[in-house]
Amino acid sequence: MISSLLYATAAIQAQQAGRFSVATLNVDGLPQKLLMFNVNADGPGSAGTVRIGKYLLQRGYDLMFFQEDFNYHDELTALLEDSYTFDQHSGAVGLDVPGKKIDLLHAQNERFDCDGLGACWKNGITAGTPERTAWHMTFGKFSHANDELVTKGYRRYDLTLADGTPLTVYNMHMDASATVDEAEQKDGKDREARLSEWQQLLDDILAHLDSHPVLVVGDVNSYYYRDPVKANFIDAIAASGKGTASDVFVELALKGEYPAPQDGYQSENKDGYLLSGETLDKIIYINPTEGIRLKAVSYSLDTEGYKRDGKALGDHFPLVATFEVMKRDETKTTAVEGTLRGAAPDYYSLQGRHTDQPAKGVLIEHDGRQARKLMVK
Repeated sequence: MISSLLYATAAIQAQQAGRFSVATLNVDGLPQKLLMFNVNADGPGSAGTVRIGKYLLQRGYDLMFFQEDFNYHDELTALLEDSYTFDQHSGAVGLDVPGKKIDLLHAQNERFDCDGLGACWKNGITAGTPERTAWHMTFGKFSHANDELVTKGYRRYDLTLADGTPLTVYNMHMDASATVDEAEQKDGKDREARLSEWQQLLDDILAHLDSHPVLVVGDVNSYYYRDPVKANFIDAIAASGKGTASDVFVELALKGEYPAPQDGYQSENKDGYLLSGETLDKIIYINPTEGIRLKAVSYSLDTEGYKRDGKALGDHFPLVATFEVMKRDETKTTAVEGTLRGAAPDYYSLQGRHTDQPAKGVLIEHDGRQARKLMVK
């Protein structure tokens, strides 16, 4: 017996819940001098960091994440305190840091407990207590960019946007390479450290990934041509089945085509980024398989407004992206007429696609005489 059936399919309807902007920037906050030694003589110092604060106040980004926020934290934040909430500053680098005694005779054993990471978010956005994690592997104490003089790592923020959208953000500073080591291809240990850090980050993200979208931002010291970020992070997230990851620069500026791995050294231009436009800073967003999703709508590298006397105010130019929040609502759509014969059950996903396995969606059962629909949890 053949039965005709009008059955309802389920679909996803994306609704715009709002937009938000995010900026990440290395503010180059190391001290210019320690005793008689030049440490960061060409850095912005106190006066330059005040200018960075003025710039950020004028731009008014919703979320801002900093790296190398060490010795000039007060200058950076003073003008922003009325409009933003800040996380905890981890401290400065110096010989007169309160509670820190420097053993100059055994300087090779010294490491400052500060990570240089900072963040602020506009009033109306709320956050839980940020979690701070140090990298398992780093390289270079008095060479190879001196990464081991401070406690580099990442911070995880569980935020709630003003419209109620939950958002998790990871801010980080990864192992660096000295330009001379890169040019002479002596940066193997630095690359090894970064790969370990990407893996550590991946493990943490996958352990916590649920229905909340995730942002990965910061000075990752990685270029796609020299570090296997796509294979070991972007693709690995997709392979997990828990979500998908996308680099905003690659998606919007390179039309989704990730730069291929290459041997050799690619020089940077005078402003410190590759000719392709790729920088050492990244904004990567991760959409969970189920739940709220983000859509990248703009990307920019502010190489004009962030200059003084032709030079960037901080170590790198601010990398900025704007996102739309897309919420998934399950709704019933127009009925579709079908003819069903006696057969095994048919399963349909919420998108209306036929599948072989039970899933949350519409189950069509037929016994040769009738068909019925039910939601499969």
